[in-house]
Amino acid sequence: MALTISHAPPPAPNKALDADLRGYLETNEDVLTRITKPVSMAHIPALIGQSEQPILFENIKEKPGFAVLDILVKHRHLQARALGVPRADYLKTLAYRLRLPPRGFVDVKDGPVKQVKQRGKEVDWTKLPVPIPSERETLPYVTAMNIVVDPETGFYNSSHAGTSVTGRNTGLVSFVTPHTHIIMNKYREMGRDEMPIALVFGLPPAYEIMANFSGLHMDQWGELEMVGTIMDQDVEMVPCETIDINVPANAEIVVEGTVDLTRLQKAGVGVSPSWYYLPTEQHLPPLTITALTMRKDKPIYRHHQTTPETDHQPLPRLCHEAILYNRLTEIGLKVHDVRFPTWGAAVSVIIQVEAPREGPINDGLMTAMGAPWLNTKMVVAVSPDVDLDNPGDVYRSIATRCDPSRDIIVVGNTRGSPYDPSAQPIGEDGFWRTVGKIGIDATAKARHKLSDFDNALPRHWGKVNLADYLD
Repeated sequence: MALTISHAPPPAPNKALDADLRGYLETNEDVLTRITKPVSMAHIPALIGQSEQPILFENIKEKPGFAVLDILVKHRHLQARALGVPRADYLKTLAYRLRLPPRGFVDVKDGPVKQVKQRGKEVDWTKLPVPIPSERETLPYVTAMNIVVDPETGFYNSSHAGTSVTGRNTGLVSFVTPHTHIIMNKYREMGRDEMPIALVFGLPPAYEIMANFSGLHMDQWGELEMVGTIMDQDVEMVPCETIDINVPANAEIVVEGTVDLTRLQKAGVGVSPSWYYLPTEQHLPPLTITALTMRKDKPIYRHHQTTPETDHQPLPRLCHEAILYNRLTEIGLKVHDVRFPTWGAAVSVIIQVEAPREGPINDGLMTAMGAPWLNTKMVVAVSPDVDLDNPGDVYRSIATRCDPSRDIIVVGNTRGSPYDPSAQPIGEDGFWRTVGKIGIDATAKARHKLSDFDNALPRHWGKVNLADYLD
């Protein structure tokens, strides 16, 4: 069967995306869980971990002037809402827009995030509703979008580097993205001891998707310049109070500060997207807070709960899925979906594909295994009839459509994730690791009798509902 690859642009959204988080929550009220009962800060992480949809805490006992929000992009249907498109169009829409040029910014003098301004001795970010995410952690853990500026190009680089709150105006920042480290080194080479940084809370989720882009781009644009491209609208930016960085004017909260480039400080335990306490030890650059601005009316603190299955797993990999969609399409595969499942410990990806002949599936597995990130340790190819939202369906596909003697590729001694305890640590600190990779072809193949894969289901399956027979 010949497969044709369409390069036509996906359809545009029916209406413009909301420019701020509050508008987004109103538009998506039907999937928002509002918790109006009083809740303790200590209980918020465990409650978030039980939610499958956006959850907003509006009555926090210890922080009555704030709200806390989480779970905006955990599932594919929520990711589609972030771009304002039908679920079926989400991945190809993001993949297409990432190939477009950056839209840039519109500079404005004021915005909602400037309604309250604190500088100097007024600043105390311990007053923000920052949870302690897990049992062994001892410090509040900030998961905001970080913005730093390349001092040579002026490009805005963004990520979600976790930051521990160590005092009224101090913290420790865990930078793990290579581009941020490149920028830090540029400041050092210029003789600078500090790097300006802005931590931004409370924006529509499309910002967060783009903020986590990882790939070759810093010679042409920074992540934030592309937010307007994937949202298909202008992004308004307003100057910070104490540092030479502009930030989204419609944000809920902005924390301004500087990162010390001259020393590292031992940090406490943290949580990886694989749910483990890895790395076990880190030495991180100190952060000094210089200003804090926010909305006046109960600003929304955007949290990213680190465990168990939350936004913490899929968010940094959503752009990875779109990049793989483009690369797999280029080798002749018909791509139905690409998914880093929340239950895959952030080191596993599923490619749902069709191939016109033998060969391209293996090429697709190797393409994904050789991706520039550290999260493609296990790549599984499945057919379009497999439900990617059902781990059991994926596992059954592996068990019944894969002949291990013919359908598995194993490559040894490749780059491993610091969050993978099975990987071999390199050196004393153990951050960098090596590990093997595996590609599993769990698709229905031409050599199979395809009718053998017809699912056996009861008569009237999907037509009758047990709930209709319950009192």
